[in-house]
Amino acid sequence: MTTATPDNLVEIRQLTFGYGERPVLDGITLSIPRGKVTALMGASGGGKTTVLRLIGGQIKAQAGELLLDGKNVAAFDQAGWYAARRRMGVLFQFGALFTDMTVFDNVAFPLREHTDLSEALVRDIVLMKLNAVGLRGARDLMPSEVSGGMARRVALARAIALDPDLVMYDEPFAGLDPISLGTSARLIRELNDTMGLTSVIVSHDLDETFHIADKVVVLANGKIVAQGTPDEVRTSTDPLVHQFINALPDGPVRFHYPGPTVEQDFGAGLPTVPRAGGRP
Repeated sequence: MTTATPDNLVEIRQLTFGYGERPVLDGITLSIPRGKVTALMGASGGGKTTVLRLIGGQIKAQAGELLLDGKNVAAFDQAGWYAARRRMGVLFQFGALFTDMTVFDNVAFPLREHTDLSEALVRDIVLMKLNAVGLRGARDLMPSEVSGGMARRVALARAIALDPDLVMYDEPFAGLDPISLGTSARLIRELNDTMGLTSVIVSHDLDETFHIADKVVVLANGKIVAQGTPDEVRTSTDPLVHQFINALPDGPVRFHYPGPTVEQDFGAGLPTVPRAGGRP
């Protein structure tokens, strides 16, 4: 019988997943502790967003287990997943706001979709969430009228509208200027602590992510190559982690895509192209 650890909201055990013939996750095991900020990091294509999609139920594991609050999601039917997603909030990359809705209506959308609350109560909740991200005054604006950083904060207000247990962030800092980036990072940390959330962040921004995360998991080549506190990951001796943390152009992740050698492409034996005037 599967048992869960009460301290973890999400547990992944020996999980395998791939897209067609391409393996993405190869028997990974990791836990998402309650009330903490966990960062999933690593080179592009390492399976970070795939982990979020597995937790959210958009895709199913091909092997292994995924436990959500102690329950194996493999046993969830449609109603079970609907109830589980009611407890999740997602901040999509670049916000993914509804462009034909105002800021207010974007934040109100999950409340109207998942609850039977009166419009008066919806209004109060939306204004409280917008106030939490500093945008109560922008409630009547359209997404096209707000900056990229503001749009990301509106999306964050929408993600927390239902007071979820778990919030998942897919590249929340991508494309933001330093001020907006710092503001977003601070909000993620503060909202996690004040609302008692559990947060999972997929990010490539080392400085801000390491600053706010309690736990860092580095994925590469379908495996977990390092996990622990930010300080533990920074001091990892794994060559791939060292390359990633120090932004080195070459290492286990090669700068050059595999192909013929230079000698094979440019060496002797290739036909000589005559120069202008007939000389080789």
